[in-house]
Amino acid sequence: MIEKVRHKGLALAILAAAQFMVVLDATIVNVALPAVQKALGFTSDAQLQWVVTAYALAFGGFLLLGGRLADLFGRRKLFFAGVIIFALSSLAAGFAQDPTQMIIFRALQGLGGAFLSPAAMSLILTIFTEAKERNRALGVWGMVAAGGGAVGLLLGGVLTQYVDWRWIFFINVPIGLAVVLAARAYVPASLPRERERVDILGAVTITGSLMALVYALAQAAEKGWGAGITLASFAAAIILMAVFIINELRIKHPLIRLSIFRQRNVSGASIMQLLMPAAMFGFFFYMSIYMQQILGYSPVKTGLANLPFTMTIMTVAGVLSSRAHKLNPKIVLSIAPLLVTAGLLYFSRLPVDAHYVTDILPGIILMAAGMASVFVTATIAATNGVAHNESGLVSGLLNTGQQIGGAIGLAALTVVSTAATKDYMASHMPATARTMAEGMVTGFHHGFVLAAGFAVLSSLVAITVFKIKPFKDDDLTPDERRALQSEESMPLPGA
Repeated sequence: MIEKVRHKGLALAILAAAQFMVVLDATIVNVALPAVQKALGFTSDAQLQWVVTAYALAFGGFLLLGGRLADLFGRRKLFFAGVIIFALSSLAAGFAQDPTQMIIFRALQGLGGAFLSPAAMSLILTIFTEAKERNRALGVWGMVAAGGGAVGLLLGGVLTQYVDWRWIFFINVPIGLAVVLAARAYVPASLPRERERVDILGAVTITGSLMALVYALAQAAEKGWGAGITLASFAAAIILMAVFIINELRIKHPLIRLSIFRQRNVSGASIMQLLMPAAMFGFFFYMSIYMQQILGYSPVKTGLANLPFTMTIMTVAGVLSSRAHKLNPKIVLSIAPLLVTAGLLYFSRLPVDAHYVTDILPGIILMAAGMASVFVTATIAATNGVAHNESGLVSGLLNTGQQIGGAIGLAALTVVSTAATKDYMASHMPATARTMAEGMVTGFHHGFVLAAGFAVLSSLVAITVFKIKPFKDDDLTPDERRALQSEESMPLPGA
């Protein structure tokens, strides 16, 4: 139950503004990465990627916990907590003086986002109870989320180029303050459920395991696979994952009920939502560096160059959502990753002196079309036939998988690209500006090929794991439809 809503339109605007802040931060940072690297002294791509992965791992690792805490302790309370944590950590990130501080504050931003996003979505679903008004509200939510991605690309470039990169974080502070003040007046409080044990151990161990894994990959890139710190980090990741699994099997109210993966479509969609963002995170990370450090693009030009990705995502997702009842999900999920594969292989031949229209734009459109098709259709396939009380868990798993898969994938791509760059430079001594640029691009090529491999694996998962047939829109239950709508309107990682 919730309090009486004074003005539903204002409540929606406030909640959407908070989500806008989270989505804005995902894209605004990508454009500023070269400036952040130079200002704070990041020594390598393996270290720089933590600016992206620390946020994604904390966001994904605590997302399901955030949704549960919102139900147990009150959605508005957790929404306030998420906004405040996000705004304060953004302020701290803006004042960061070294890589360690930046990485810590980015992780705290991810924690704030993990509390904010599910609470905001839950509030919308409880404020707008009638089907027609709920659909309109979710449509607004989706447009704001997609618009935030586009605005972030441009605003990140403008702030970095004409003001200072630190303002990509400072801008969240006034937005967060305005959201909190307005939400106190217009967003209703919800009554918490009967208190149950909260699986904090599960959230901490899964997040810790993934961070240890990414750290191990980063150390492998810099110090080698046999280094003591690399092996110790891999061991820590395995131990923490084992603790997580044991805890989930024994606890009465687990963070993730592992038996859900017995359903083949849920397992298949979850695996695909790990593999596909692994390719997309790497695309944005490497293309931002490539455009600015190799091609000499300004931050603003880089933002504009990436806009077709967001626009294509929005267009394809909208068309597929409206025609879902006419499509066979398995066919779409088998073919769409191959579009992404084609785009990434197109990038694997990028020259040092590239032309945007012929060397970059076609790959962007191929990737975006494939990504949108997977994200929309995987949700339909996973939620179709799932029990009403499990649709929320499935949707949460898919969103969590996007963040975690992207973070781990980027770390793996960095290992490959760093090794390729080192090998190239070792064979092209003495180093010149030209050979250094060629070495970086060679590393990017190898990273894009590995990312294409992730996409191919995703297609194979669709072919071999999914057991689905074409279904009519009428077959979707209200809960399944809401899960689909909420999934479509969540921020795409790095997009």
